[in-house]
Amino acid sequence: MTTLAALPAPVHLEDASLQPLPWRRMAWVTWRQHRVALVGLAVLLGSAAVYLWLQGRQIHHAYGTAVGCHAATSGACVNAINYFTSTYNLTARKIPALLIQTVPALIGAFLGPPVLARELENGTFRYAWTQGFGRWRWTLAKLVFLAFLAATAAELFSLLWSWYYQPFIADGQTNPLAAFIFNLRGVTFAFWTLVAFAIGGFAGLLIHRVVPALVATLATYAGLALVVGVFLRQHYLTPLIARQQNLLASSAWVTGNWATKGGRTVFSFTGAPTNNMLGLFCPSGVTVKPSSGLVGGFAQCLSQHGYTLWASYQPASRFWPFQWIESGWLLALSALLIAATVWLVRRRVG
Repeated sequence: MTTLAALPAPVHLEDASLQPLPWRRMAWVTWRQHRVALVGLAVLLGSAAVYLWLQGRQIHHAYGTAVGCHAATSGACVNAINYFTSTYNLTARKIPALLIQTVPALIGAFLGPPVLARELENGTFRYAWTQGFGRWRWTLAKLVFLAFLAATAAELFSLLWSWYYQPFIADGQTNPLAAFIFNLRGVTFAFWTLVAFAIGGFAGLLIHRVVPALVATLATYAGLALVVGVFLRQHYLTPLIARQQNLLASSAWVTGNWATKGGRTVFSFTGAPTNNMLGLFCPSGVTVKPSSGLVGGFAQCLSQHGYTLWASYQPASRFWPFQWIESGWLLALSALLIAATVWLVRRRVG
């Protein structure tokens, strides 16, 4: 027998005769391969959590002092209220919310693409898929394990953020359905993180290179979040309609405004009316109560000229229905992306 004849037969990537390794072994392998990214994720969320906890205690104390102060017209109570509304308005309410909006995108971009792109870019997938686990089981195990860890960590972080931000919601400074805060509370933060990771894994498979896949993940996630926040979310449920003479609660999300006269629409606008609009439709000499604010004053002025101002809006009571609707389709999209990734690995990647 020659030396060549004694060589063992080549092992096929999906050799049915091999005894499959248990799933728990793949969890250990996944941890070993991605432990740097997972530790980085823990450091990122842990550092942010420490800040939110320390700052949140100060915010809750200031809010408790303001709302618990008796004789609200007294100088001490006015100072306590002004301190809460002014001190934490920008640095504690707006800037942290905008920064945390990037967390799901960063998790998806730095954790998702390397799952497949690193092996494909380096050519080590040929070795990885011959270790008695099989290409599709290898892909599914890694994606599900990492997706579960990322979504769980994100939800725990979201619970802390919801506690941190609650005084601003209770005080009426922020609409709970506002685009810059809605997906950071409740359950949607975890599912936005999940879909970002699924996008990253899918992009890594299609592009086969880590850095371009990372950029594609960030761009895709940003586009999806923008479309949802600006166009899609407001249509989850049919908006309610109200006359602006009966001013809406500050927690209502106004999605559109229009004015009618004689049964027909004269003009429409989005957002709050501008001073130019007030000057155009409301000439000087019209009495407007200063306490009504710009929207209330505009409605009063239009009423005096025979107009009726209307608004379509989503009430704050729809926060949880919107949360579950958004979480549902995000979960479905994530499952579809992961399933498509596994299918392409099994059928098309060589």
